[in-house]
Amino acid sequence: MNKMKAGSATVDSRTAWIVAGASLVILTIAYGAPLLSAVALRPIAAEFGTERAAPAAAPAFTLIGAAFGGIAAGWLSGWLGIRQIVLFGAAMIAAGLVLSASGGLIHLYVGHGLLMGLFGTSCIFSPVVTYVSRWFDRSRGAAVAMISSGQSLSGALWPILFQTGITEFGWRRTMLVFGLFVGASILALAAIFLRPPPEARPSLGGGRDPQAGAPVFGLSPNLAMIVLMIAIFCCCVPMAMPSQHIVAFCSDLGFASQSGAAMLSVLLGSAFLARQFWGWLADRIGGLQTLLWSSLAQATALTGFLLTLDEAALFAVSAAFGLGFSGLLPAYVIVIRKFYPVKEANWRVPTIYFAGFLGMAAGGWGAGALYDHFGYYLPAFATGIGFNIVNLVILLTLVFRQRDKGLRTAMA
Repeated sequence: MNKMKAGSATVDSRTAWIVAGASLVILTIAYGAPLLSAVALRPIAAEFGTERAAPAAAPAFTLIGAAFGGIAAGWLSGWLGIRQIVLFGAAMIAAGLVLSASGGLIHLYVGHGLLMGLFGTSCIFSPVVTYVSRWFDRSRGAAVAMISSGQSLSGALWPILFQTGITEFGWRRTMLVFGLFVGASILALAAIFLRPPPEARPSLGGGRDPQAGAPVFGLSPNLAMIVLMIAIFCCCVPMAMPSQHIVAFCSDLGFASQSGAAMLSVLLGSAFLARQFWGWLADRIGGLQTLLWSSLAQATALTGFLLTLDEAALFAVSAAFGLGFSGLLPAYVIVIRKFYPVKEANWRVPTIYFAGFLGMAAGGWGAGALYDHFGYYLPAFATGIGFNIVNLVILLTLVFRQRDKGLRTAMA
């Protein structure tokens, strides 16, 4: 619909913020799709007569599909354009929800893993974040943080609505209606607002686009990528545990299901608000330092789930956890854009997210499996803290390597 050419668009402009706003709405809607099965974890398990690990695998399959499909989708978005990729992804998410609502456990897995994951969310999550990062230079951290808040905003908005729909109409009908909404709304937003990004230009902040093949943290570019992939995997394992299981966790403690849904909304709602702070911070201290502080905050808050079973205290812990984890995913994008050439962003960002999605899948499914084995969630949360500590060690090492490189450069 919009015939604006890439050459006429400019970074950090009013148009850039309009594009970012539309992208935020698209991600807010898309992130709700796998969240629905997490909210409906107990009724799905009860209807199918399975343990919780079985339905918990459905959103995990979505993340695994998105991880593998995201790399190809990122490459194709640079070739075909972001609009076509997002239009296809929206149609696949809608089809996946409809299929998931139509049958048994196999329908749930195929709908989530193949349609919603491999062909659906893979075309929206990392391609849209990469696309928006190309519209900004001075405010890149704030913009990426804002649109990445789609995950948090989705969690604040949808769980209570989903819980109401599941209670009143059942999880199948709720999933079917939401699938139709996803298809119609994202198709309209992508067709109207998504346009070619500006051409790559020298950084307005006085820097230069990194050269292809230049060392990163004193390592080869691809070795540094592998280290970052291990780091994001380890921080995303604990990130997924409360997000996917807090509703069931609250039910086990004897709280009303609405309280669990409200706690999930508080967790992701606080993440939405805090992400704006992390974006502001990333524009000032850089993505790597932001990763370190956000990871430390996540580990500290996750420890709170081990220390209290009081409902009011858990609301506070949930809010603190949302504050902590919200800075992580956007900061990895900032790191990639700082240390790698812009022409490599279309495949490097999805590759980083590939490892992150696998970590979320492992954390979400693993927490269910640990619950089934032990009968309570505390071992899962303790395992998550262990992964978070590994992430902190990796990030601290990279920060020290970057500082040593800066000192050597200054002394040269």
